Amino acid sequence: MHRVHSPALFPRWYSVGAALVAVMLWSVAPLLAELANATPPLQLTAVTLLAGALATLPLSRRVNVAACGAGWWLSVWIGVPLLIFGAVSTYFIGMRLAPAAEAALITYTWPVLFVLLSQWSRFGRLRIAGVIGALIAFSGAALLLVPQAINGGLGGATTGYALALLAAFCWAIYSWLSQTAPLPLAPLLPRILLIACTISFAASWVLEGNLALPDSDALMAGIALGLGPYGIAMVAWDKALRWGHASLIGSLAYGVPILAALLLVLAGMSVLDWRLPAAAVLVVVGCLKASR
Repeated sequence: MHRVHSPALFPRWYSVGAALVAVMLWSVAPLLAELANATPPLQLTAVTLLAGALATLPLSRRVNVAACGAGWWLSVWIGVPLLIFGAVSTYFIGMRLAPAAEAALITYTWPVLFVLLSQWSRFGRLRIAGVIGALIAFSGAALLLVPQAINGGLGGATTGYALALLAAFCWAIYSWLSQTAPLPLAPLLPRILLIACTISFAASWVLEGNLALPDSDALMAGIALGLGPYGIAMVAWDKALRWGHASLIGSLAYGVPILAALLLVLAGMSVLDWRLPAAAVLVVVGCLKASR
């Protein structure tokens, strides 16, 4: 989420339309990640971020980051790329180790974490609405995980769920930095994504040891992930917040968990269980409560 820097100069449907584009593209991300399941996750991360850098290239313009001080220079060129690399890579790895729909749902608790982090940094304390919202949202995750844990069925999926939660923390911190930075990050996004891509390629080379080109289906899925959820969606979201009302636009993002789970079920990549839609609704309600 980004701070609105200028009043809306376009009709409301412009901002709502742009936000819906971002929401739909984010909802497709788990499905595309599953289609590229044969590709090593770090290699998929590198392909995705490279495509995202190319997709956001029209936003690029010169910004004097050094004028903001050494701390922000390090944050923008080192901290933010590491956060993006961490968010995308742990998301992909988590979906390999745990059921895709459940892992994606845990990752989409990041708006609650972002709200809590923003409240703490701004007021020095957490507001009761934010705490209640977080409890509601994470009760949705518990609804999915506790029955499996009681029956001893988590197994190796525990690591996957932990990585999905780590991805949520990375996105929350990235959003907080985007909000608090003394300069807009959107014009720097192509270079930031390119740095994150370089980190991904290096990590893939060291840890996976396979830099062979993915097969055509996985390659197309990776490119689609970069162009869509991590490219066009980020541009559309930035425009939506600049054109429209932040609270209205922000509320639309909370539909992502439900749409993502629905697409996975319709594609036959996840089993429909009453706990999945119930957990998705709890996550959405928790996000709405925390953001009030």
